[in-house]
Amino acid sequence: MSNLNNLHFKFLPMSMRVLFSMVLLVFGLAYCMAMLQVWESHAGKDGKSYLTAKDLMIAYGGNPNGTKLETALRGPMQDMLPKEKREVIYQWIHNGSKEDEIATKITPILQEHCIACHNPEANPHLPNFTSPEGLKKVAARDEGMTIPTLVRVSHIHLFSITFIFFIVGFIFTHAYVRPTWLKCVLVAAPFLMLISDVASWYLTKLWEGFAWVVIGSGAIMGLSFATMWILSFWQLWFWKVSPEIAEQDGRVPCIHI
Repeated sequence: MSNLNNLHFKFLPMSMRVLFSMVLLVFGLAYCMAMLQVWESHAGKDGKSYLTAKDLMIAYGGNPNGTKLETALRGPMQDMLPKEKREVIYQWIHNGSKEDEIATKITPILQEHCIACHNPEANPHLPNFTSPEGLKKVAARDEGMTIPTLVRVSHIHLFSITFIFFIVGFIFTHAYVRPTWLKCVLVAAPFLMLISDVASWYLTKLWEGFAWVVIGSGAIMGLSFATMWILSFWQLWFWKVSPEIAEQDGRVPCIHI
């Protein structure tokens, strides 16, 4: 296997080229699905139909001018209720979320449109609307993701995405890219941006401007992934071997320090 480490794609066994191609295809599709999931999870929290920095500020740092219930109804849950019933809930929230009005104004709406999903038996991970206590939790000021939630999501992202970029980066090491420093930057950038991205989730709670760091880190991560993916797949099957590689029996020239 050590003799294959520096070989260009064109000089690898066909089985390895097929393996690399299949991995790239699945990872490419998975990355697209991940971007859609980010959109579905965060877009619309500020009332607009597209993903904005304000959406991320609300998701991680909270919304000082609103509640989780209102944020959801103005964003991803907007289509779950007719406009006139959403307005009833907004008015209840803006008037102080009075507990004595829950049974007469809010419970009938929840029973008709929300209880089917928002109950412990259907989905224990969703707010429980079968009791006033569950409703009051989401009618309180929106503090964004809690620290325990961020810790749970962070360790999942750090472990899983590290494996993805390790595998894609390993495949990419068989590509021919000049200058060499650019190849090293493309391999290293996703890992550095992953750290920056996750750290900014927490820092957005201290200063909402870090939401732009989340966006920037994600953009650089995506560009690095796309560049490595396209160059690897192109050189696997469509690229003509350069004379420099042919002269070295397929070995990709590298710099040793």
